[in-house]
Amino acid sequence: MLYVLGLATALTLLWLGMSGLFEPVVLSLGAISIVITLILSVRLGLKDREASPYHRIVAFILYTPYLISEIIKANFTVIKAVLKPDLDIHPTLVKVKTTCRSDLAKVIFANSITLTPGTVTVRVDDDSMLVHGLFEDGAQPEAFEDMDRRASLAGDGRSKSKPAPKAKPTEAPASETEATS
Repeated sequence: MLYVLGLATALTLLWLGMSGLFEPVVLSLGAISIVITLILSVRLGLKDREASPYHRIVAFILYTPYLISEIIKANFTVIKAVLKPDLDIHPTLVKVKTTCRSDLAKVIFANSITLTPGTVTVRVDDDSMLVHGLFEDGAQPEAFEDMDRRASLAGDGRSKSKPAPKAKPTEAPASETEATS
């Protein structure tokens, strides 16, 4: 129920922000559209944590400046390569491992790669992505680790899977201790 209320609030704010009109006819059409959307989302079972990721809004906002800076840096790299007289590109396909658990985090990571000029996510698998890059040196799997960590933080709420606690050394049973003495 909380997600339905969150969706209703988000749709209402989006409708009011996009239309900018407060006439009764427009407001009533907006209300009807929102109600229909809510009914359809409940009937389709789209009322879960991933379909309504309002709990991740702060993480998305914090991720946005990083993504914009990566897009700008990649733009300069591509522009520099395109303006050279000799087209200095070396296209490659690489398999990039991801620490993202949820579909939301994987979509954030894959779209971030695709938004960055010079790279395109070709396929998304369970724990990896196939990425096409214009520059072989810039499209190595290590080049995507920081973006993966940040996308995982934005989508999953954590940056990497926590390492397993170290096993405590166990004492050998008395019979083994006596046998080795």
